[in-house]
Amino acid sequence: MSAGGWIRPCHRWTAIVFTLTVLANFAARALQGGEPPAWITYAPLPALFLLLLTGLTMFVQPYIARRRSGKPLLHA
Repeated sequence: MSAGGWIRPCHRWTAIVFTLTVLANFAARALQGGEPPAWITYAPLPALFLLLLTGLTMFVQPYIARRRSGKPLLHA
């Protein structure tokens, strides 16, 4: 499986994990009525960091592929 083959599913599943942790954060705030423990507040951050890495990788892949193929990056 190529890099593009595993990065996209990883990005999608990380987005699901991130969404669930954010929802859990809001639920904890609503049920507790105040500030939840720090580990609940910061739980979405590892998934957010992975989303940043995988998203930037997917963004850069077409440019790397074009550079490797020898095609110009800008069309005149």
